[in-house]
Amino acid sequence: MNYTYLDCLALFGVGGAHPGGLQLTKKLLSREKINEQTIVLDVGCGTGQTSAYMAEKYNCKIIGLDNNEMMLEKARKRFQSKNHPIETRLGRVESLPFGEESFDLVLSESVAAFTDVSKTLPEFRRVLKADGVLLAIEMVLEEQLPEEELFPITEFYGVPLILTEPQWRSFFQKAGFQEINIEKFHLTAHEPDLDNTTDFSLSEQLDEELYNILDQHEQFSKRYQNVLSFRVFRCCV
Repeated sequence: MNYTYLDCLALFGVGGAHPGGLQLTKKLLSREKINEQTIVLDVGCGTGQTSAYMAEKYNCKIIGLDNNEMMLEKARKRFQSKNHPIETRLGRVESLPFGEESFDLVLSESVAAFTDVSKTLPEFRRVLKADGVLLAIEMVLEEQLPEEELFPITEFYGVPLILTEPQWRSFFQKAGFQEINIEKFHLTAHEPDLDNTTDFSLSEQLDEELYNILDQHEQFSKRYQNVLSFRVFRCCV
């Protein structure tokens, strides 16, 4: 069977697969005004690690959306085990199943990059309230690569293209965001703790091919560590 990188994440049930993991997520959320009245959309919620944290920390209303039923099932089990009343929805971010101005905060942790951003970012804008905030942690290309070198990367990860920081800004502007703040974080090694430990929700049967995909991901990460990076985008309507 030909598994994709995203299939691999789902079968291993990887939580916090985005750069910086839960540690960076906590830092970013701590800057926002989140309380019991805040309504949050966690797009590409995966196994629900971030949603569960927000429920425990802020007691806010959260909807977790993902296009992978396996991921959502693992998220539901997490929420049920912790008794969190978090709603889950199956859907695609290019066509969000929500009305206009439904959310105070939209969180995208390494999600938009895997989609058609020309459709996804306007959808984020559409479902945000007038004073809403989009927080996105997304892959960026630090320097241009020859097409023959870039193609294996986009093919492996299943992304349409990898955007540079200026290209991301342009897409956010075209989507209607007025205030766009971009931060570059330098991740450093820390002593092992719960925030840095990879979170897994393993499926019962794991094909050897999946381990090969993880190995390929590690090889790409090391080889292109100065070329493939990420940014934190904070965008307001």
